[in-house]
Amino acid sequence: MIEENLELLTTESRNQETMQIDTAEAIDILRIMNEQDQLVALAVKEVLPEVEAAVQFVFESFKNGGRLIYLGAGTSGRLGVLDAVECPPTFSTEPEMVVGLMAGGEGAFLKAVEGAEDDLELGVHDLKQLELTENDTVIGIAASGRTPYVIGALRYARSIGAKTVALSCNKNAAISKEADQAIEVIVGPEVLTGSTRLKSGTAHKMILNMISTSAMILLGKAYENLMVDVKVSNLKLKERAIGIIRKVTGVSYDVALETLETSGLQVKTAIVMIMTESTKQEAEELLKAANGYVKIAIQKK
Repeated sequence: MIEENLELLTTESRNQETMQIDTAEAIDILRIMNEQDQLVALAVKEVLPEVEAAVQFVFESFKNGGRLIYLGAGTSGRLGVLDAVECPPTFSTEPEMVVGLMAGGEGAFLKAVEGAEDDLELGVHDLKQLELTENDTVIGIAASGRTPYVIGALRYARSIGAKTVALSCNKNAAISKEADQAIEVIVGPEVLTGSTRLKSGTAHKMILNMISTSAMILLGKAYENLMVDVKVSNLKLKERAIGIIRKVTGVSYDVALETLETSGLQVKTAIVMIMTESTKQEAEELLKAANGYVKIAIQKK
């Protein structure tokens, strides 16, 4: 299985549309890449039902106090880490709620750790270090669909009852057999043969965006299309928070700023305070009764 001939994989086949790219002018290289990139979103569209299943796994994990854990090697691992680290500032989640694991550890994010991805037991070790439970969802990412690090981790995760998702870019991928839900997004051969940081990486980035964002929206971390649970950790985000409050409530800048500060920099609380003319404590109680959904909290007043 793991010894499968790489040349049989779609991600390793040659793209007949890019055979002359080595003698092309810069603008023509860009046009070729752009044309190929346009195929990615269409490929993702084909697997939306599978992505929805993954979202439901993650949403249930979150509701039960579990975590979303991404893991992979190389580009795949980095994409998981990238999505994980963006969740706290975007949705005010604790860093432990969405975790990204890479074969070779944190240092591998900046510099490849040779051979780490070929170790079946290393993924198991990393999940044990996290004290994986049946309430968690593990998403293994591998463009080739055959990375031993991911295979070992998914097998272990399933063995203890955690929900598992395999994300790849090849049909009948080896990791698909190890997961509760497979997502095989077929983007076709890369512009540069085997360089899966290109179309495959773009497809996986899109899908990870969809999974985490959808699960967070289902948790009530949006009001209409506004990020009402944004973490106010710097001046830019404070200004964004004020803008969000004003868009929802229609109040002046000064009122939005004052209420935001009174709320303890909690945008959802500030919005409910203004919309229901309530105190910080009353707004927090309304939000708690509404399971964090701003629209429901406002209606409960």
